[in-house]
Amino acid sequence: MSARILIIEDEALVAMELKFALLDLGYQVVGLAADAPTALDLVRESEVDLALVDIHLSDGPTGIELGRELGQERGITVLFMTANPGMVRDGVAGAVGVLPKPTDDYAIQSAVEYALQRRKGEPTLYAPPELQVFN
Repeated sequence: MSARILIIEDEALVAMELKFALLDLGYQVVGLAADAPTALDLVRESEVDLALVDIHLSDGPTGIELGRELGQERGITVLFMTANPGMVRDGVAGAVGVLPKPTDDYAIQSAVEYALQRRKGEPTLYAPPELQVFN
């Protein structure tokens, strides 16, 4: 079964581009959320393996705390995608890392595969160069 991915992104065009890229790669997109409350509702309704989380959402800069909650409290693998990677430079508990935006389909594919390998406990030799991995 393919991984179930939640996209948490307030820019509709970016969210749709991510959705189509992930669907083309064979992943299941369980939903799109533009703010933290919607994301939490989707998590309660669906099983989620990986959440792609922007930092600045439509309800403010809530992505960091949301990512921490999803990763630490709900056991979801979290990968931040943001134009502001410096905001999470020191890492966020429960998150794999941050992929700076803008990015391309190959970087997304590589980062998602890396995060899912770590979720499964599989050995990961190299992180994609675009991905800033948290310790």
